Amino acid sequence: MQEVYDFLKKAGVYYLATVEGDQPRVRPFGTYHIFEDKLYIQTGKVKDVSKQMGVNPKIEICAMSEGSWIRIQANAVEDDRIEAKQSMLDAYPMLKDRYAVDDGNCQVLYLKDAVATISSFAGEPKVIKF
Repeated sequence: MQEVYDFLKKAGVYYLATVEGDQPRVRPFGTYHIFEDKLYIQTGKVKDVSKQMGVNPKIEICAMSEGSWIRIQANAVEDDRIEAKQSMLDAYPMLKDRYAVDDGNCQVLYLKDAVATISSFAGEPKVIKF
């Protein structure tokens, strides 16, 4: 999982795909954080992406860095604990002007049953499960 985190850190921005009905939805994200040995992402509960993950928690993440790309398939599981939210906000202090642990909007989710595949044109793909 650390290798996946490091890849996302190098990439900076990743793209998160969800499903709304029969329509795929993709948008840029920039939050990723390891807390209690799980990889977390963050969003706001008022956003469509949160509602989409609530209906169908299957997501896919894609990012590119230094000639390689990563695709992560996972189930997004909400963690409503204050500790998990605080850890994310501490890792991303710039979010504190928009979110608070007790605002009813801040949402953190960890990736469950994740399969990450790192690929390039130069070699065989590497698969990481966590």
